[in-house]
Amino acid sequence: MRWNMIVLASCLATAGCVGNSMSERQDANIQSSLQYDSVPCDQLLAQRDGLALQYHLSAEAKPTFSNPAMGFGPFTPDMRSKAKRDADQATGEIDAMNRSIDRRDCGHPDKQKKLALPG
Repeated sequence: MRWNMIVLASCLATAGCVGNSMSERQDANIQSSLQYDSVPCDQLLAQRDGLALQYHLSAEAKPTFSNPAMGFGPFTPDMRSKAKRDADQATGEIDAMNRSIDRRDCGHPDKQKKLALPG
């Protein structure tokens, strides 16, 4: 029994060291929204909606993270299907696009700027 535990522990350690761990790949899904700040608002909205439609996601999708037991996150191999990994990557892109859209107030009509005295 003890031999089995030693083999299992070494397999988990090896699986986590090759860049294939669940937590490492989930962290890679988070993207910076700054890369989308140079994209015009209408094009960014269309790109976000197209990506959401392609992967059957909400336009307000946010990345999710698994909760591995007892701190084994870096050693838990990523066993998600390719379709699930692609959808999770798209979720990270959609979230980054939404943060850029919110920061730049895209999708909201321009507020009229009038010169007037307060009051």
